[in-house]
Amino acid sequence: MQPRYLVTGGAGFIGTRLVGRLQAAGAVHVFDSLHPQVHGPNAPAPSFPPGVRFTQGDVRDPVALGEVLRQARPTVVVHLAAETGTGQSFDEITRYCETNVTGTARLIEAIRLHAPDVKRVVLASSRAVYGEGPYRSADGTVRMAAPRSPARMAAGDFEVRCPETGEPIVGVPANASYGVAPVSVYGATKLMQEYLLVLNSVGARWAPVVLRLQNVFGPGQSLLNPYTGVLSIFCSQLLAGQRIAVFEDGRITRDFVFVDDVVDALSRASDLALSPPPDPLDIGSGQQCTILDAARDLVRHLGLDESRIAISGQFRQGDIRFAAADIARARRELGWVPRVPLTEGLRRLAAWSSESHRRLQAAAGTRTE
Repeated sequence: MQPRYLVTGGAGFIGTRLVGRLQAAGAVHVFDSLHPQVHGPNAPAPSFPPGVRFTQGDVRDPVALGEVLRQARPTVVVHLAAETGTGQSFDEITRYCETNVTGTARLIEAIRLHAPDVKRVVLASSRAVYGEGPYRSADGTVRMAAPRSPARMAAGDFEVRCPETGEPIVGVPANASYGVAPVSVYGATKLMQEYLLVLNSVGARWAPVVLRLQNVFGPGQSLLNPYTGVLSIFCSQLLAGQRIAVFEDGRITRDFVFVDDVVDALSRASDLALSPPPDPLDIGSGQQCTILDAARDLVRHLGLDESRIAISGQFRQGDIRFAAADIARARRELGWVPRVPLTEGLRRLAAWSSESHRRLQAAAGTRTE
């Protein structure tokens, strides 16, 4: 029997690409609020492939969820709908909890009531659940690092340090065996999403699959949203003639994973022929890169000068020093391999951002004539 998919948040950056991939296997129904922070004010629905159905609605609305589930009759639900800004989550705690936590609870309740055919729920979680993550001390011991002190960071000390010796310690690529310790409201809400899915799958007719995504980037990421997607934010600022501020000392390290590779992982996780992994899987590129080096690459691809980059020394509550994924289990469980190297992904992002900027300028010029 052909699968039927419901994708919450399916009009977003990742979702629009995933929908096209899933449609090759079955019927797809998209549910998305078209939030103005991501899509702009009064945004229309994206242009989906023929046959894809779209319903505008909010995951916090049980009536809307029930209606779309009755219409879609899904066998697989892919849950992408979420608020995603680390810094913003401290300022808008209720909004993040309502969307990420209550929205997930509403979805589970609606599946129970209105979607008897669901066999799998795939969650796009985040590496933010690890907080500072695992670190290796000088003696070789790996432990979960404690949050960095704001007082030390204000004094310009951004390193993660051993609690016993005070010496800097080295980040280790994270996987589910190391435990979780979120240091942001956003990370805490993503972890609660995981807990809600796993706890409520016990005795249910559906199985959960949790993917913990690293920093996803690529063409199509919102150039309007100032709270998420550091590389797209940099592109917007550079193309507007601004300098970009690289936080801390520039040596914040990230695992930037290209959007098409993430779509491939989500698609594989949605395949009912594949046994659901018992634990969360980490999805990243397997590469580590400092924010400063990524900024330099972007500047080069945009044909600009490195004088447009400033190391600001600023820091933000909830940001972590080192993030990278141990993708061995995702390779083994999903048969998944990331295929787009960081340099190539940055080139594609820069080209798309430049073209989008030109179109926006042309449209603005037409409106003023």
